[in-house]
Amino acid sequence: MRIQNRLTFALLLCAASTVAMAQAPKAGIAADYPNKPVRWVIPFPPGGSVDAVARLVGQKLGETLGQQFVLDNRSGAGGSLAGQLVARSAPDGYTLLVANPGPSINNPLLSKDTGYRVADFEPIVFMTYTPLVLYANSALPVNNARELVDYARANPDKLNGGSSGNGSSLHIGLALLQTATGARITHVPYKGAAPALNAVLSGQIQLMYTTLTTGLGHVKAGRVKILAIAGAKRLTAVPNVSTLAEQGIKGAEALSWVGMVGPAKTPRAIVDRLNREVNKALAPADVREILDRQGLEIAGGSPQDFGAFIKVESAKLEKLVKAGLVQTE
Repeated sequence: MRIQNRLTFALLLCAASTVAMAQAPKAGIAADYPNKPVRWVIPFPPGGSVDAVARLVGQKLGETLGQQFVLDNRSGAGGSLAGQLVARSAPDGYTLLVANPGPSINNPLLSKDTGYRVADFEPIVFMTYTPLVLYANSALPVNNARELVDYARANPDKLNGGSSGNGSSLHIGLALLQTATGARITHVPYKGAAPALNAVLSGQIQLMYTTLTTGLGHVKAGRVKILAIAGAKRLTAVPNVSTLAEQGIKGAEALSWVGMVGPAKTPRAIVDRLNREVNKALAPADVREILDRQGLEIAGGSPQDFGAFIKVESAKLEKLVKAGLVQTE
């Protein structure tokens, strides 16, 4: 019995030692992270709101974590080049992606050629979002989204709605409006929001979704008008413009958003640390003021919150594909 007890005790010691050895590297990685500069890949050129958010948060992270967050603008293929680079990187927390609807969800769901899937990313934190705004050419004889829907029903397929490309968040907004109302509007994709807005201004097309800051200057000049806010609440910059829901159009909310993801299987301890630090970076009043001036709302929350949001947005897109309003490649 004594010999048996000794053997049992020895086996327990070995098992405990094995568990401790397996856990030690993980704890060491988390405690030591980051011990070198972190590469944060931005899927768009410098300028614009996505780039601005990354630079603001990246600077704060560099200050608090003691290592530089090197911002790497990798535009191309609608953000898929950046998405592929990060998805194929080592899951060690040193190569991250500035997440956005196109490269993070829409592109991999709509095309087999991106070289990565939505599941190839580890959600870290949801940073900011802004509701899309429905703009129309000033000559179009409607003053709100409800009137637009009535006009589109009376003139099926005669209205043209622009976007920054097939499967872009701007396209998704237009498709959601159609599924919610039955309005038949022809989608016209452009190579970016700017050329699409120029087409609205010139009258080549009649309407489009984009962010408030993109078209607000033209609204003030009387060249375009805002028909609705595709968000849960009105925007302070245009308080007289009602939301789609206020106009009786439900289930058509559309957002442009920014977050942080890493390659799948990034260690949980690193994910949690980055999540905590980004939430702290977004908290100061000066940061909130800067983002508010750009029409951006702070999201924050846990990695699980962000993962749940990504699943909901993915499901929305999959429904639009089944309805034939968004095409796969």
